[in-house]
Amino acid sequence: MRAVVYTRPGDPSVLAVERRPVPEPGSGEVLVRVAVSGVNPTDWKTRRSGAPPAGGWQIPNQDGAGVVEAVGEGVDAGLVGERVWIWEAAWQRPWGTAAEYTLVPSRQVARLGPASFDLGASLGIPFLTAHRCLTAGETMPDRINAGAMDGRVVLVQGGAGAVGNAAIQLARWADATVVATVSGPEKAQLAAAAGADHVVDYRRQDVVEEVRRISPRGVDTIVEVAPVTNAETDVQVVAPDACVSVYAAGAGGGLTLPVRPLMAPNARWQFVLVYTVAEAAKARAVYDVAAAAAEGVLRVGPEAGLPLHYYPLEEAAAAHAAVEGGAVGKVLILTSDGDAAATPAPS
Repeated sequence: MRAVVYTRPGDPSVLAVERRPVPEPGSGEVLVRVAVSGVNPTDWKTRRSGAPPAGGWQIPNQDGAGVVEAVGEGVDAGLVGERVWIWEAAWQRPWGTAAEYTLVPSRQVARLGPASFDLGASLGIPFLTAHRCLTAGETMPDRINAGAMDGRVVLVQGGAGAVGNAAIQLARWADATVVATVSGPEKAQLAAAAGADHVVDYRRQDVVEEVRRISPRGVDTIVEVAPVTNAETDVQVVAPDACVSVYAAGAGGGLTLPVRPLMAPNARWQFVLVYTVAEAAKARAVYDVAAAAAEGVLRVGPEAGLPLHYYPLEEAAAAHAAVEGGAVGKVLILTSDGDAAATPAPS
């Protein structure tokens, strides 16, 4: 099989396509023939980290979609032939999704049904992160489904990013009122396409004024991509018992918060790293995201506010460079020339 491999940390040039034997699934594992691999910021950040791969080599990328080819001992044989999406493939394991085949624990695949491989490869990190951000608050439900957030107001800071897009889609599915902030007209169109009820251009509008106009009592949850930059705004728009869910460091140094203005509303700051989210919360997120995908309520592509950028496996370094450079939308690697990534399962 062909696989993208790196043996030392560094820039995208450390990625090389190699020929390797197709692995055999061990106990509790499944072998997936990957159709599409999704690239996330976490993938290049891990590649650039100072530590070499634990086992001497690493296939990158956490997210992907494909077909189960074989299963190991203790795994339901009925999974063979199923179209699945994969999450956290490369977390503390060498078998990422940037390869024609990958090995993952059986719990880290979910049935994709008739949805496209493009969607499947876009679900893992962004949608599981968004799910945790939306459900961490004391007044928010711990499950996401139709109607679960009726009456709640959600502010998505950075509505044109992958996690922002996922948060908008999930919150709208749950019937929340969604306000998204963006940095310009083009990104405003993307956030609106994702389903945001209100879009605020923070470079041209006063975010606090606009949010308070939309929801005078404030917002119940903030999905936060830039906590240092946005802290002052967040403090001014939180509703009683609101939660600010921080999933990225953004620019700037340490985060400073005023104590007294946040005590009165009993506000909470929740930090979210999807890999180490508690097992029960992670399981709920996987179930809900899989259910939403199966119901056809999750979308990718420009019409969903998430433009897709395709690269062949041989250009994995360019794909990583695109994400590292801040590409707007979702970067996908097609792992085999014959795979029609956007084609749904045959009827």
